[in-house]
Amino acid sequence: MGDEMVRLRSGVVCVTGNYRDNNEDNFFVDPDGRFFIVADGMGGQSAGEKASAMAVEHVPKKLNELIDFENSSTEEIVKSVDQAVAFANAEIMALGEIDPNARNMGTTIVLMAAVGDQHFIAGVGDSRVYLLKDGKLEQLTVDHSLTRALQDAGTITEEEAKTHRYRNVLYRYLGSKEGGSGTEATYRSPVVGERYVLCSDGVMDGIEDDVIQKVLEAHIDPQEAAAALVDAALEAGSKDNVTSIVVNVEEA
Repeated sequence: MGDEMVRLRSGVVCVTGNYRDNNEDNFFVDPDGRFFIVADGMGGQSAGEKASAMAVEHVPKKLNELIDFENSSTEEIVKSVDQAVAFANAEIMALGEIDPNARNMGTTIVLMAAVGDQHFIAGVGDSRVYLLKDGKLEQLTVDHSLTRALQDAGTITEEEAKTHRYRNVLYRYLGSKEGGSGTEATYRSPVVGERYVLCSDGVMDGIEDDVIQKVLEAHIDPQEAAAALVDAALEAGSKDNVTSIVVNVEEA
């Protein structure tokens, strides 16, 4: 274990929002505070809800099966995270094959897991994990959206991406063949005072990163911060379901 023992304190808010009839977002907060997940479903009728529900059911189960939360090596954990997500992806695809209502369903997933003295961050799709440290907000996950790919290729600017007609189109998500091809998990050593945000794109549909940072700085309590982020996104006109988990790194 590291020199500095930390504990995690979290808050979560998940709402349907002002424009949707149903909530396709789902989340999971481990009762022992070891990992946190946000999933944002897509697909007609209730298929998106089903896909995100399957993600937050299967991934925690698999993580608990595969990871020794005290002693696993870094390589083992990265592999286990990928396996857990690939398993959920296969289950979602399988249901899509047999249930006509679930044919086009899919979901994003982001997760943050604390194992030993390291934090692991992983994602598929365009939900995000942010880190606020030393007065700077940083996005730790990669968006698997067409607009992000076009930006990376230099075809469009960041400004153009905001209003681009493909901005909500994903090239990787759970429920697609590419969904099981790895989560690009990264890991880092946590420091007391740092804060994570896991959120569905309903947050970014309303507010920019600088607003996310201001809201976090204004609300130290994680539950209050999660609620304030969701409120800010809705007030700014987010047309999506909105989910936010805020995790504070504190002294053990």
